[in-house]
Amino acid sequence: MLAHTSNKAKIARRVVEVLQFFDEAHPQATVMDIVRRYDRPQSSTSELLSSLVELGILYKDGQSRSYRPTPRAAMLGGSTQAPIIRDGRLTLLLDRLQAQSGLTVALFGLVGVEAQVFNCRSATNRRAGMFCENFTGGQTERLTDSAVGRLLLSTLSRPRREGIVRRLNAEAPGEHIPYPDMLAMIDQYERKGMATGEAGFGVDAEACAALIPAYAVDQPMAIGFVYRPSSSIDVEALQDMLKDAIHHAIEREDNHSVTPLVAAA
Repeated sequence: MLAHTSNKAKIARRVVEVLQFFDEAHPQATVMDIVRRYDRPQSSTSELLSSLVELGILYKDGQSRSYRPTPRAAMLGGSTQAPIIRDGRLTLLLDRLQAQSGLTVALFGLVGVEAQVFNCRSATNRRAGMFCENFTGGQTERLTDSAVGRLLLSTLSRPRREGIVRRLNAEAPGEHIPYPDMLAMIDQYERKGMATGEAGFGVDAEACAALIPAYAVDQPMAIGFVYRPSSSIDVEALQDMLKDAIHHAIEREDNHSVTPLVAAA
């Protein structure tokens, strides 16, 4: 029974890995692309991709033997999301911030006691973002190990955040930020709604992140720039850009009424 459950978990993980592979740099993939990225067996990977084609999650090009996501893949679960996600404003916001800054831009979420990269747009400024190949959607990091993780922690009630910090500090190998200092830092992030510091997630970089207001989403999320520190990076300008962009994306309202296509009887 345990082996059967474990096998189901592996399949679920591999389905998510396949969907995470596709981004602006990888709009399509072959079986071997997936095999090499995730070090998976070729036969089972081919079978999995064929199953996703049958389910309408992937298209298959018979000539190139490549796969790409269908609209169904993009729309799964969309109807249950907050309006800013459902109507595409959050996706447009990530694209706009990347275009304006040339930096890697990511959407982060809180999953248990970890921060996760929900989605990211890779840097177009290669000098500031040479790490981007190692920074991808799906990665996780303990909440206390990155600036954006501590920012997400600041959205929780004080008793809950204190318990998480105490637990993660106790589990952390080697040196870590002392408990009182960590709580003080999180309190500061709560007041500002923003954080700047180490990016975490296995990349040697920094992040400048801002929370998406709680009234706009149903779970804590933040958007942030990830970049190599340099004299050309104006952190205050990045903070202002984030605040303005998030405000306009959330506060934008249609000023026209929708006319029904079919009149009520």
